[in-house]
Amino acid sequence: MMRHGATPGNEERRYVGRRTDEPLSDVGRAQCKQARVPTSETARVVYASPLLRARQTAEICFPQARVVTVVGLEEFDFGLFEGRTARQMEHDAQYRIWVEGGCRGACPNGESLESFCARSNATLAVLLRREGARGTREVVVVAHGGTIMAAFDAFAAYEGNGQDPFRWHVGNCQGYVANVVTCGQGLLFEDVRAFGG
Repeated sequence: MMRHGATPGNEERRYVGRRTDEPLSDVGRAQCKQARVPTSETARVVYASPLLRARQTAEICFPQARVVTVVGLEEFDFGLFEGRTARQMEHDAQYRIWVEGGCRGACPNGESLESFCARSNATLAVLLRREGARGTREVVVVAHGGTIMAAFDAFAAYEGNGQDPFRWHVGNCQGYVANVVTCGQGLLFEDVRAFGG
């Protein structure tokens, strides 16, 4: 799983979520061209969030692959906080409540961390199970920081599993490689390795 390259909103430290469909910035395009992505030469199909920044990243980093968009892998919906910076909202009571609650509650007109994780992880689980049933040996997903954090917090084998998605934060054009094991109705990510940092 790989996070998209930088966007203008990322560079301005804005909350860029599900509602903001902006393209990569010049910096983001350069990041993609310089990215050292494992499997970039062998991937034939790359699954991506339908948001433009993820699709563009997939096309640049995996030029030989067919990009297939998957609804449900979009970033967290920040609701009324979308497109704004923390500094702009430092005196916003609703924002302060959200931050002081560990950014876990629902954003006004947006998602809670729990509902976001349920949405994106259910989508990813269906995708990985389907590819596993087909005998696919390698699955590449280009999505968002939040999508990656949610997935690895839920599925990676580590002490504290499911407790702290923020520990899995990655920068633009960074991500993780893992072996995926199906166990009952669940998934397990083993041998997790970071790349791009």
